[in-house]
Amino acid sequence: MKFHIITLFPEMFDGPLTMSIMKRARQKRLLEIDFLNPRRFATDKHRRTDAPQYGGGAGMVMMAPPLFSAVESIKMRYSPSDAPPVALTTPQGETFSHQIAQRFALLPALIIVCGRYEGIDERFVQHGVDREISIGDFVITGGEIAAMAIIDAVARLLPGVLGDDESAKHESFAPLNDGMLEGPVYTRPANYRGWRVPEELLTGNHAAVEAFRRREAAARTEQRRPDLMRGWGPYSQAEG
Repeated sequence: MKFHIITLFPEMFDGPLTMSIMKRARQKRLLEIDFLNPRRFATDKHRRTDAPQYGGGAGMVMMAPPLFSAVESIKMRYSPSDAPPVALTTPQGETFSHQIAQRFALLPALIIVCGRYEGIDERFVQHGVDREISIGDFVITGGEIAAMAIIDAVARLLPGVLGDDESAKHESFAPLNDGMLEGPVYTRPANYRGWRVPEELLTGNHAAVEAFRRREAAARTEQRRPDLMRGWGPYSQAEG
């Protein structure tokens, strides 16, 4: 899969995307990431991409022309039928989720525009963006961090990116986990400071282990995220 990132600060991505799983995925060419700075398409001598907002008010607004030009320069590399969709990182967007990550992971390519400053000229949002994405009900200084989170969440769903493709299938929110949170996990030693690993995990009985994990996952989800339990199985008490 290929990500095209439109950002004023591509250097921000150097650390998170050049280490560990992301680094290996890029080395194997399972994941490609290109960066495009919209300043390349600014037309004034100062290469400005922002301006004061009409009507007055605090903060600067990212201008539409450089962003449209940046997106169009990317889409020109594809046929019209294969042009990648455009996602904008913004606190006003729909909340990013595992389900959205799954849909993005099916795409051959995705353009992510990183929001900045007070916002983006609404004409670009309305006519140049396919999907607005938020990573939560809070505001950060720019969309780069949100873009990194989206890339990471999507990339680990691509075949071959994780050491074991089964790992992603049983994590929190995954379909094989019925969309629930993942239950508690344990490793050696079996007894630490008197805190013992649950006996079900030590029996070698796969059915007992699976039943324990599903029971604990349901209990944890109902306690911490009852909204995820609505309508699910015998453990759901979050009806209506």
